[in-house]
This record gives sequence, C-alpha cells and structure tokens, in this order.
Amino acid sequence: MEKRNIIHLPTTAAYDRWAPVYDHDDNPLQALDDLELSTLLPEFLALIPRSPHKPTIKIIDLGCGTGRNTLKLLSRPNTHVVGLDASPKMLDIARQRCTSRLDQLVAGDRADKVDFEVFDILATTALPECARHADAVLSTLVLEHIPLAVFFGTAAKLLVSGGYFFITNMHAEMGARSQAGFVDPETGQKVRPESFVYSIEEVLAEAAESRFRVVKGIRERAVREEDLLMLGRRAEKWVGVRCWFGAVFERM
Repeated sequence: MEKRNIIHLPTTAAYDRWAPVYDHDDNPLQALDDLELSTLLPEFLALIPRSPHKPTIKIIDLGCGTGRNTLKLLSRPNTHVVGLDASPKMLDIARQRCTSRLDQLVAGDRADKVDFEVFDILATTALPECARHADAVLSTLVLEHIPLAVFFGTAAKLLVSGGYFFITNMHAEMGARSQAGFVDPETGQKVRPESFVYSIEEVLAEAAESRFRVVKGIRERAVREEDLLMLGRRAEKWVGVRCWFGAVFERM
C-alpha cells in the first residue's frame, strides 16, 4: 500500500514541490548537517586566503536550496556570495530569506554582494557569469542527486586554482536504507527525487580524477542517543547508523 503512495520525480520538479515545507519537515539529516556545520563551516571559511591584491573573495553555495547555509555567509564583509540552485521555487525562498537578513546587517558587517541564479548542472555546462572564478564552493546534501563526474567537474570549473570545496552528503550506510524525500501535505504522497548512493571510496576516487586533493580527511557521523533532543524523534531509528559525511578539498 505504501509503495502506491510513493511517486518519483525528476530532482528539480521534486524540490519545487518540496520548497514550501522544506524548512519545516523535521528532516533529521538536515538537522545533523546543521550540527556538524556549526564547527566545520568556520574551519572551512578560515582556509580561504585574503589578499590585498584581491580584497573581495567569492563563495558559492552550490545547490543552496532555501538558503539554509547561504544565510551563514552573509555576515562576512569583503565577500561576494552566490547561491545557485536548479529549483526556482527553492531559490525564491533563499532570495527572500537572505534579503531579509541583509536588511538587518549594517555596512561593514555584511557581504558586499549577493547573487542568486537558477543553475541546473544536469541540464547545462554553461556557468552563470556571477559564479565564475570562485575562491570557495560549499555544497551540502546535494551530491546524492548528481552523478559524481558532473558534480566534481562542475566544481572544478567554478573554482580558481587553489580554491576550496566543502561537501557534505548522506552516508552510504544511510543511503542503503533510505533516500531524500518528503510527504506532500496537500496530497499525502511520498515524493522522492532521483538519488544515488555513493561510497566514500567512490567520492574520493572521482575527486582525485577531477584534480581535487583532500585537505581535511573525510569525517563520518553516526546518530547518537544524545543527539535526539536536537535531531528530533524521526532520528530515533538512525541511532548507531552512519548517516552523514563531509570533507574539504582543494582544486589543484
């Protein structure tokens, strides 16, 4: 019976439907991602060099969705922040949230420039003009939906030589039992976008093929009992299971 209530959609179409409830559906993997990024994102940002010859750095949030992590970049002065996503409806929410946040920040304590562009790396190889020559790219919980070669190949095109690439993704241990998806509150249907399950070994091999070297080793994270207060009741079935991994690469 449950299978009849599951529909599979192309990734962009699925996320367009997911957009209105994406930030409110108590996704335990997203919560775990936020928990890990609270320490790892500052470490990643600290790697990006600043130079008097290049006063403004460019950081791209690749697959920015509703701006969950783009928001965390807005309080960095001398920074050009770019949010890219294939879903126009997710991007609309990101733009609204970030505009509201920027209005609360004063000059000198905010990013110099913020751009949002619809960019579907499965449909085009042409980069948005605002996304060229990036110093750093952040991409969280996106790789699951993209072929490995396309994902790393696109990141390589976005980044300058020596630029940094921070990725997080669903761990294959979780992916063997589940995939991204949500229950549409209007229809009651379970909606799933196209997803791939990648081992860490596969990710590292493709990264090397695309001329990325690991800067910070792969970090794997299982759900622990003490996480449940923050991750919510939906995380209970994942206790003891590695659900998340993250890594930082440098483009050679």
